[in-house]
Amino acid sequence: MTVESSYHSANPEIQTLTEQSKTYAKQIMTIVDEVQKVIVGQEEVIKKLVIAMMADGHVLLEGVPGLAKTKMVDTLSKTLGANFCRIQFTPDLLPADITGTKIYDNKNEKFVTEKGPVFSNLILADEINRAPPKVQSALLEAMQERQVSIHGDTYEIEKPFLVLATQNPIESEGTYRLPEAQIDRFALKLIINYPSKDHEKLIIQRNTQENKPTAKNIVSKDVVLEIQKFVQKIYADEKIEEYVSAIVDATRNPKNYDLELEDMIEFGASPRASIWLILAAKAHALLAGRGFVIPDDIKSIAHDVLRHRIMLTFEAEAEGNTSDAIIDKILEKVRAP
Repeated sequence: MTVESSYHSANPEIQTLTEQSKTYAKQIMTIVDEVQKVIVGQEEVIKKLVIAMMADGHVLLEGVPGLAKTKMVDTLSKTLGANFCRIQFTPDLLPADITGTKIYDNKNEKFVTEKGPVFSNLILADEINRAPPKVQSALLEAMQERQVSIHGDTYEIEKPFLVLATQNPIESEGTYRLPEAQIDRFALKLIINYPSKDHEKLIIQRNTQENKPTAKNIVSKDVVLEIQKFVQKIYADEKIEEYVSAIVDATRNPKNYDLELEDMIEFGASPRASIWLILAAKAHALLAGRGFVIPDDIKSIAHDVLRHRIMLTFEAEAEGNTSDAIIDKILEKVRAP
């Protein structure tokens, strides 16, 4: 009996989770459809963004300029009725420009706190690798702790809180590469590619006419928080947990899985990879209207969770190998339950 078929046994708790998942899945797909009224194509990227939001994780988005990354996040925020802020990262940016600072109020003769743009629900950190490490750390600390310290006072960031950071893979001049320890804080790394020829034509039509399409508010922020809590209740069997543990372990000890990758992997994935593989798989299962995780959920999000957590050796990069190709080999070798 497979893991999937065992879930279909008459387990009332899982049946209840599945029924609730179907209800939430309809709402979420309405969000995806609404975003696609504005954004042409990129359905997989939009779905993965929504999965990250449901799993309460942040996203690193890589793609060349002009692929509507800003518009995508702005449109998503409109469907949620959430606050959206775009921060353009530049070399002269200061941490206080992100988090905020205290300003002296002459009238009342006291310092008052001016909160920065990080106090928003959805944040687009545009070209995060253009800002100095101090600024990157200020944002990444807020992402991790969900709070900000301003001159000794601590302020909670309102939930939901999703940071989408973009990186331009073309330019390296005047950039500060994100340290691996900081990149690890992102739940998913998504790659956005050029649109197809047909989609390009549709983009032209939509953006060169008088009445441009706009997105409507579909769900409230409270519903998003409700879904985030529900995602954690989705059932993941012990066999699924063992499968995830094996995948992550294969990035660290490939020999144990008959994989000849020692010369290609400098460092394997951290325990955060295991956590996000399960959480993102739960969100993926919910999107499919299921109250339980199956191996296909893990496989569907494995590349997004692992690609930025596997450090390649210099030789592997020089030979043109990619972390995605390594993940393919691992998924082929590690046996699914």
